[in-house]
Amino acid sequence: MIKENLYLAVNGEWLKTAKIPADKSSTGGFADLSDNIEKLLMADFEKMLEHLDDITDPSLKEFIKFYSLASDFKKRNSDAFKPAKEYLSKIEHLESFETWKNELGALTLNDYPAPFSIYLEPDMKDTANYALTADVPSLILPDKTYYEEGNESSKALIEIYTKMLEKLYSLAGYSNAFIDKTIKETLAFDRSIVPHVKDSTELADYVKRYNKYDLDSFANFSTQINLKTYIKELIKDTPSQIIVAEPKFYDALDKIINPETFENMRSWLLSKTLLSVSPLLSDEARITAGEYSRAISGSKEPMAPQKSAFYLSLNTYSQVVGLYYAHRYFGAEAKTDVTDMVKKMITVYKERLQTNEWLGEETRKKAILKLEKLGIQVGYPDKLEEIYKKFIVKGSDLFTNSLRFTRLSILDHYAKWGKPVDRSEWEMSASTVNAYYHPSYNIIVFPAAILQAPFYSLNQSSSENFGGIGAVIAHEISHAFDNNGSHFDEFGNLKNWWSNSDLEHFQKLADEMIAEFDGLETPAGKVNGKLVVSENIADVGGLNCALEAAKKEEDVNLKDFFFNWARVWCLKSSLERQKLLLNIDVHAPHELRANIQPQNLADFYSTFNISSEDGMYLPEEKRVVIW
Repeated sequence: MIKENLYLAVNGEWLKTAKIPADKSSTGGFADLSDNIEKLLMADFEKMLEHLDDITDPSLKEFIKFYSLASDFKKRNSDAFKPAKEYLSKIEHLESFETWKNELGALTLNDYPAPFSIYLEPDMKDTANYALTADVPSLILPDKTYYEEGNESSKALIEIYTKMLEKLYSLAGYSNAFIDKTIKETLAFDRSIVPHVKDSTELADYVKRYNKYDLDSFANFSTQINLKTYIKELIKDTPSQIIVAEPKFYDALDKIINPETFENMRSWLLSKTLLSVSPLLSDEARITAGEYSRAISGSKEPMAPQKSAFYLSLNTYSQVVGLYYAHRYFGAEAKTDVTDMVKKMITVYKERLQTNEWLGEETRKKAILKLEKLGIQVGYPDKLEEIYKKFIVKGSDLFTNSLRFTRLSILDHYAKWGKPVDRSEWEMSASTVNAYYHPSYNIIVFPAAILQAPFYSLNQSSSENFGGIGAVIAHEISHAFDNNGSHFDEFGNLKNWWSNSDLEHFQKLADEMIAEFDGLETPAGKVNGKLVVSENIADVGGLNCALEAAKKEEDVNLKDFFFNWARVWCLKSSLERQKLLLNIDVHAPHELRANIQPQNLADFYSTFNISSEDGMYLPEEKRVVIW
């Protein structure tokens, strides 16, 4: 069986009997680890709800108080939409385009939606400092391609979205005539955005987001809105430049946003606002507001009330919960051991770069320098972010507290303008089952939650650990040298450090990786090789380097290595979720990640005696190895 399909050989029996939880869209792998953490933390926090006075950590105590408000569905159901009425009326009663544009700054700071967004992120070419970035609004359908004629999913999804809004507006007390008009105008405004934004494949080319404009040029995108005044309201300053993620959208700004389109835009703003507040209100509103997302993901049922309260509270106090989880359940021994594995992987990567046959000497030196400067964060941050000290629960209303915390976060975000970038900040909670590479920081981050079996365990063999977390570590390192990360230098600045010939050769290898996956059939449809190329480059580089590290250990067992590689990608998902991810996700489907990448490695063939007669055989000329 291994010779025909490694993924099914390792996971087939489990897949036959595994059942996807009714309130989820997938089970297995990452999802199971997240579910286990969910159960663990919910059990802990249920006890804390009953013994609030025993909690000594001030921020954890405020989290539990907020969790208590979120859990009080008797009050939430009784209040229904009453807490949000005033908030909704702000948009509903915008009298004119002139009124809206004059209040735009205040609306943004109070977390109202807008038909464009301006925010701070590290300047790609000067990552020690923040730049303003102008971005585009999200569409109702998952991707621009869904709006194309002949897309089978779009009509059904728009119908579900429409019915969801009808129910929510009705729950909020609006008349049928108002509801029909508002939804019609919401959909019309959404459609007006579609021609001017990128699809997922275009968005996957991360570097093309960097389009620098001086402030005057940016302001000239709109003759209707004073963009300079708006920016000054946000950052209390006048910047010299702004980065525009999608210039095509801003070129059309006057066409999209003007007095003639105001009524459609106001309805779109109100619908967005309604959807944002509903999860904080009654249980009926929460369940109704999730109908569309459940349809897209294939989840059969909404979360149980208490579970939804947990996730709502977790999202508000993510780092507080992460530190609690890490300090209680992630030991110092594991942190030391994983950090040592990371250093081993970096050493292996360095050796591979030094012996690489196609890199020129100058490019090789720059690549090694970037690797030597790579930052490492394992487990959890050293300290809690200061913003959480301001998250003090007042009164008994969930909506009011949530709104206040969101405003505090928004003000804190814009207050970073003019200050140096803090590269020590974690963008994931320690309780998140994931990992990442940040190209602007040149840093790899491994939250505590992913550092457990099957990815990693002190009880697993070294080969199993290298096939699991070792490959994940090397995958994240490889992102520094994928088709996006390779554009950034050792400080995370967007800067070409390649010779022309080396860059040309790298692009040829990337094209081979695109071809290897492009058009592969799955139950949900065909794979788009361009969409998933960056993650595939990271996968093949990560697996190759983890394999080399595993072979250096005394207890090496390559069968264990490849088995665990296949095991960590074990996942059962709804067909709806598979279709969604095939259209928008930069990662290849799990089974293909498990099967295709080993086929590129000679050791896989010798370990399992695979020949040209076997299903897992890939002709040598089609195998892709980049790092």
